[in-house]
Amino acid sequence: MKIWIATGGTGGHVFPALSVATELAKRGHKITISCDGRVTKMVREGKPNNARMAFVWASGVGAKSKIKQMIALSKIGISAVALILRFMIFRPQRLVAFGGYASVPAVFAAHVWKIPTYLHEQNAAIGRANKFALRWVKTLMTSFETVNDLPKQSKVHVVYTGLPVRDDFIKNANSPLKHENKILVTGGSLGAQILDEIVPMAVKEMKNKKIFITHQTRPENVEKLQRFYAEHKIHANVLSFIRDMSSAIVDADLVIGRSGASTVVELETIGRPAILVPLNINPDQAANAAAFEKLGGGFAVAQDKFSSKWLSSTMDELFENPARLDKMAKKAYVENLAVKKIADTVIK
Repeated sequence: MKIWIATGGTGGHVFPALSVATELAKRGHKITISCDGRVTKMVREGKPNNARMAFVWASGVGAKSKIKQMIALSKIGISAVALILRFMIFRPQRLVAFGGYASVPAVFAAHVWKIPTYLHEQNAAIGRANKFALRWVKTLMTSFETVNDLPKQSKVHVVYTGLPVRDDFIKNANSPLKHENKILVTGGSLGAQILDEIVPMAVKEMKNKKIFITHQTRPENVEKLQRFYAEHKIHANVLSFIRDMSSAIVDADLVIGRSGASTVVELETIGRPAILVPLNINPDQAANAAAFEKLGGGFAVAQDKFSSKWLSSTMDELFENPARLDKMAKKAYVENLAVKKIADTVIK
């Protein structure tokens, strides 16, 4: 079967697409992956050996400038026309789109040629690009059991598949807590200023002084945080990048971080209690954090309510009650079969 996979924008869109592409290629299907220029290198290095690549001219349309919005829409329109012509020759039998504006041209082209299309939504609230593309899609695959903001008039068939994660997370799935009083703080690749401000103060105020903290932050904040932890005799490892995130999560008894879809699903795959502070301008992150809290795996705390006083008392209470941490870890765990479920859904 000829299967076209549309992705682009960020690594959060690209990695799940590459995982599914690899699985489908193993099953003997012919794969073509389309992406925009921002992630061409990532796709080229991660795609199956026999998979083809196609370039899509696209960018986000969220800019405030009307001129930039028009330029972005023009790129998407031109790419859609180009893919309509390409599909006329290539004739894919399935289209699998992983969100972002780079996938919209392929979804529209598939609609023109009546190609069965499967759209994957990363977050617990549907994104703008996917909401726009949904009018041309019959099947929506989701990372979370419930997805907010689906159009009321939509007749799309929703299938809960989960979100693919890297193999090292699968290998560490459902790892028991080590109870070594370790906290992991991660704000993602760019760090998170609110975590850098609140967490060190909260750890300083804790009654439990036998805490070890691994704190990932922006490069420019590393020295300042190292100095703070040293001055207050707090055992800490401050770094700007964590190469092996799965091991870092396994080693932690509690994680404090943002709530991007990948982060939340990685916590669920390994099974770790967490305090999640959604980016205050991102409704997707708020929905992801709420979904994790609903499982019973931790706390979703709005940024304006995230204080050192609340955090220090909460962490003290958790570390004084290891049985509660174990219970949260068990509730956080969700078996991750996303790659298989997505591949099965597409080819059945």
